[in-house]
Amino acid sequence: MSKRRAKPKKKSATSADSNDSLAALRGKIDAVDEQIQNLIAERARYAKEVGVVKGLTHTAEFYRPEREAQVLRKVVERNRGPLRNEEMVRLYREIMSACLAQEEPLKVAYLGPEGTFTQSAVLKHFGHSVHALSVPTIDEVFHEVESGTADFGVAPIENSSEGTVNIHTLDMFLSSPLKICGEIELRIHQHLMGHMQDLKDVKRVCSHPQSLAQCRGWLAQHLPDAEKISVASNAEAARRARDEHGTVALAGEAAASVYGLKILFNAVEDREDNSTRFVVVGRKLFPPSGNDKTSVLVSAKETEEAGVLLQLLLPLSKNGVSMTRIESRPSRRRKWDYVFFLDLEGHADDANVRKALEEMKAKASLFKVLGAFPKAVL
Repeated sequence: MSKRRAKPKKKSATSADSNDSLAALRGKIDAVDEQIQNLIAERARYAKEVGVVKGLTHTAEFYRPEREAQVLRKVVERNRGPLRNEEMVRLYREIMSACLAQEEPLKVAYLGPEGTFTQSAVLKHFGHSVHALSVPTIDEVFHEVESGTADFGVAPIENSSEGTVNIHTLDMFLSSPLKICGEIELRIHQHLMGHMQDLKDVKRVCSHPQSLAQCRGWLAQHLPDAEKISVASNAEAARRARDEHGTVALAGEAAASVYGLKILFNAVEDREDNSTRFVVVGRKLFPPSGNDKTSVLVSAKETEEAGVLLQLLLPLSKNGVSMTRIESRPSRRRKWDYVFFLDLEGHADDANVRKALEEMKAKASLFKVLGAFPKAVL
């Protein structure tokens, strides 16, 4: 007796309708993708024409931080979701980075090695189409830019939780002709990484002193008996965690990827808003973007009068200029003599800022505009 073959089930109307709707949506996405690709190509052609009109031949001549900041601010103003502002800005940065690198990528020196937060800052600000040059010291970052080997340089300057990150960055401006032409704010997530399976196996924690300080509370709670070892960079800490039994590192996600480590705990920094600010250094000043900062170096004249610093700062209040940061460093001219590094709201070419700086210069023994640059966009 032969078995009866079961008839195939017919797809329900609901299932068929769902498949048709999905196919229609995918078709719309494909059409939008084609439009986006064509528009990006058109933008790249226009960017190239700008260089032809201006007679520019080198990629660094195309780069205008004030124009880039204006474009990104408009991206934020136009954004209505569903993508977050950070995602939209990141996408546009990459488009601008690729358009700029059509002939030759920008060369950007940074305080390395590979896998540090400074490298992440370079990629956030300039996009992935740049040629990032890792160098071992702040001095070499400045030297590479001064010599023309690099177009720009990036170095850390301060952390929102722990203050100054690298005082040598400030000290370099005492003698360097370079100018600050940009700033980068990078949200810092410190991850605990290593090879072990259990925290009981951790003998020592390696990291940059700033990172150890940013995670002080978490370490005291979870690894109170582990030795805390300061090293030159988080990448160096990751290398030690890779090579040494019982060692873990505090570092960024990029370091885990570069050095083949497993992230044991994510985001162990004590403050949720932990961020580091980096400066971009170049060989010239750029025009205002409309929302800027100015950095100056100033020292008071030798005097026995009280309130010399107050006298230096009075022109700011008088001309309605807000100061966002002040830090003192030895001047290296004579013992117990100091210079002050100031960050001000506004561009050095703004009328009120220019007047305040002129008055300040008249009261100073040493005065230098270190840079005027767009405020960080996200």
